[in-house]
Amino acid sequence: MKAVEISTPGGPEVLKLVERPMPEPKAGEVLIKVSAAGINRPDVFQRKGAYPPPPGASDLPGLEVAGEIVGGDTGDTGLAVGDKVCALLAGGGYAEYCTAPAAQCLPVPAGLSDVEAAALPETYFTVWSNVFDRGQLTEGETLLVHGGASGIGTTAIQLATALGHKVYATAGSDERAKAVEGLGAVQGINYRSQDFVEEIKKATDGRGVDVILDMVAGEYINRDLSCLADDGRIVIIALLGGAKATIDCSQLMRRRLTVTGSTLRPRPVQFKQQIARALQARVWPLLEAGRIRPIIHATFPLSQAADAHAMMDAGEQVGKIVLTA
Repeated sequence: MKAVEISTPGGPEVLKLVERPMPEPKAGEVLIKVSAAGINRPDVFQRKGAYPPPPGASDLPGLEVAGEIVGGDTGDTGLAVGDKVCALLAGGGYAEYCTAPAAQCLPVPAGLSDVEAAALPETYFTVWSNVFDRGQLTEGETLLVHGGASGIGTTAIQLATALGHKVYATAGSDERAKAVEGLGAVQGINYRSQDFVEEIKKATDGRGVDVILDMVAGEYINRDLSCLADDGRIVIIALLGGAKATIDCSQLMRRRLTVTGSTLRPRPVQFKQQIARALQARVWPLLEAGRIRPIIHATFPLSQAADAHAMMDAGEQVGKIVLTA
């Protein structure tokens, strides 16, 4: 099969189209003929040598795909050979075929194309796990999303809005700030020209927001604390601004604030299966009703994965970039 491998750590040009043996599914895994594969920021980190795959995972990048089950063990999932699915992977998605735990596969939502379905798993698993499970965003609470124009950001904005929450989002330009408002954010904040702390305080009459989904970390964390309402929670899911921060712990104590975070890729199949079940019950109906949708910024053929990563590195897209097999 054709696949894209990381020839050596580096820039987009290190992604090379090669011939690889077909992967063989293990017990509890299915073989998927890939139609489309989503590109995510962890793929970029892996390409640069900063995010190695977990033990036993494919060395190929790619954490989400859509396609057809063509073999393997579907177990008690209710899926069967011939079904169209989208799947969360620990790696291996940049290829014509991949394997995935059957428990991490979901049917392609009715009305969505394979390209759209390939943009779902990594973002929706991540948002559900971190905003609603770990962040405990509950009825009547508000959310601030950093990186609102990213795949994760556009997902979090739409999903939280559809579930009745008021959402604010930061983005890197006026155009992208307007784009996130078009997805349901009550206010898009251009972090390059506006102070998001002042904007949030102004928008909430000084109260702050209940949950912050943070992909930046670093020096953002203390500013996040100033944006939180009492009993608020910050959930960190990436470290684009650096891994270290100085935190005003007196705020944590006085205002009962929480700083937490998680990574999805190394978690066990059983954990991801629980998220998959929640998504199918709570989120798939919203997708099929057209109330939320994956935002596709661009598609590239598998052979042009380097160009797709160059676009990701530029950081100007709104939504997802997807490879087509």
